[in-house]
Amino acid sequence: MSVLTEGRRLSATGDRGRGTRILRRGAVALAGAGIIVWSSVASAATGGYADLVEKVAPSVVTVFTTQLQPAGEAGASPFGPGSPFEDFARRFGVPVPQQGPQQRPGPAHGLGSGFVIDPTGYVVTNNHVVEGATEVKIKLGDQQEYTATVVGTDRETDLALLKVDAGKDLPAAVFGNSESLRVGDPVIAVGNPFGLGGTVTSGIVSARGRAIDDGPYVDFIQTDAAINRGNSGGPLFNMDGQVVGVNSAILSPNGGSVGVGFAIPSDTVRTVIAQLRENGRVERGWLGVSVQPVTPEIADAIGLADNRGALVAQVMPDGPAEGRLQSGDVIRSVDGKPVESMRELPKLIAASRIGEPARIGIVRDGKSMDVAVDIGRREQKTASAADHLRPERTAALGRLGITVAPVTDEVRSSLGLEESVEGAVVTSLKPDGAAAKAGLVAGDVIEKIDGRAVKAPSDLEAAVRDAPAPSVLVLINRHGSTLFVGIRLADA
Repeated sequence: MSVLTEGRRLSATGDRGRGTRILRRGAVALAGAGIIVWSSVASAATGGYADLVEKVAPSVVTVFTTQLQPAGEAGASPFGPGSPFEDFARRFGVPVPQQGPQQRPGPAHGLGSGFVIDPTGYVVTNNHVVEGATEVKIKLGDQQEYTATVVGTDRETDLALLKVDAGKDLPAAVFGNSESLRVGDPVIAVGNPFGLGGTVTSGIVSARGRAIDDGPYVDFIQTDAAINRGNSGGPLFNMDGQVVGVNSAILSPNGGSVGVGFAIPSDTVRTVIAQLRENGRVERGWLGVSVQPVTPEIADAIGLADNRGALVAQVMPDGPAEGRLQSGDVIRSVDGKPVESMRELPKLIAASRIGEPARIGIVRDGKSMDVAVDIGRREQKTASAADHLRPERTAALGRLGITVAPVTDEVRSSLGLEESVEGAVVTSLKPDGAAAKAGLVAGDVIEKIDGRAVKAPSDLEAAVRDAPAPSVLVLINRHGSTLFVGIRLADA
């Protein structure tokens, strides 16, 4: 479960608990006791959803998993070893609760939902439902259980493909076209919330193209159909009985459904599952650049008429784009397909053919041009960075609203920077200052302003003093990754 803002939580909807059923206010529920229908929009005028449910429910399954639970150490922090929360608490004197006596290792059980996509026994679910499982089983609507093998998983889209050998053809769902969905279209979700068994909820498509900080490759469908723990991996159906999404997450202040659920679009699911079925993994194209949005301030600073596209912040050494693209290029298209915003670029590159040239449309120094780049294969990488900083001295920069310090060896070490990094490191920000409003944070290293190199705080002060325009384009290094930020300077 990951924290968003203002107490809201984005919760994956799989249930990794012990299967305990908590009933409140006299409510009674029996797992596997048929189909329970919670309907928010069905009415006599529409005839309800009974015929549709009867058609699609047999293809929906319950997914049971077993994971090995590691032993806990006596007196260990509940945050886990190496957790940044444990480090934060230690350094700032926050009391850390200790666990009790050492716990013995034992199995932990989880549950989720899924659906059959092929009569031969292929089943789709969420990656987070089966991740780390030592055993996976599915239960069909007729209560028959089968052991499943994991064909492949993709953490980037939170999808997994399972295979069971039932010795017979299984009822399979059919994919629909999620691109044709419109906001307001009615949908139903079928799954296994709270381990209740086959449960149906109804609602509408509340929004499309939602970004929920869950990776760059999915634009989620938002729905108000009730989705709860255990619904993960279950299908979202349209009124034709076609799967248009895979239920994956909810936005909730309390862990339960509040009518803001998210599903992976079927067009994405179909592409990923096809690769998992053929190769057991997903291969994606890689351009070898880090990009960021073109904000109005950045567009103004570099002379663009609009803020369409993705700004190249850094070109990776030895990457596909090295020698072809440059820091500061604005990518506007890939093989003729427009890049209106930064979010569109990763999906277009990921879908490009690996090892073949792609035509990248860019704006460089105010001129439009096409650059051919041979697309590479993306590899999984893990980034890490220090979360503390102890600079030796500071220098005030009123128009930016920051204090900075030299980049010393200690600073490089604490921030995980290469030895060659130079600049001025931000040590504090005025909350309502220009830099804070633009998104700078303590620990950012300012390397350039308007293309002018910054090797020390004095260079930064001079560059700000000599800035010819009210907005400046700042290149910062944030824990090893560079990005541009447009800052509108405060009045002197």
